[in-house]
Amino acid sequence: MLSHLLRTSKKTIGRARLLRKAQFTIAERLLWEELRGRRCNGIKFRRQVPLEPFIADFLCAEAHLVIELDGESHKGREAYDARRTKFLAQHDFRVMRFRNDDVIEDIDTVLKRIVAEVEKWRKQFEQ
Repeated sequence: MLSHLLRTSKKTIGRARLLRKAQFTIAERLLWEELRGRRCNGIKFRRQVPLEPFIADFLCAEAHLVIELDGESHKGREAYDARRTKFLAQHDFRVMRFRNDDVIEDIDTVLKRIVAEVEKWRKQFEQ
């Protein structure tokens, strides 16, 4: 199911590339440093991944998990974020949302919650 979402338009791919280059709020930078290169419990994450028509901040394809960071730019966009989460859920993705402040002030708790969510997913498939 993931493969058809990764077949994206040139426009979305271009936006994702731009975000990967320009990106980076402080919270995104901090979280990416912990997630990149399988540093977080051996879990592979990618950042700014096109999932047509959206772009996920962080994606663990193995566990169908999208991590979204919500900062100032998300205020007033709650309806859009809800539609996006609903769309991703319809395609078997789970979405975890964290406020930028949560990452900056307590990244260890954020990472523990992410690892717990991936481990919960893995256990479902071990049974």
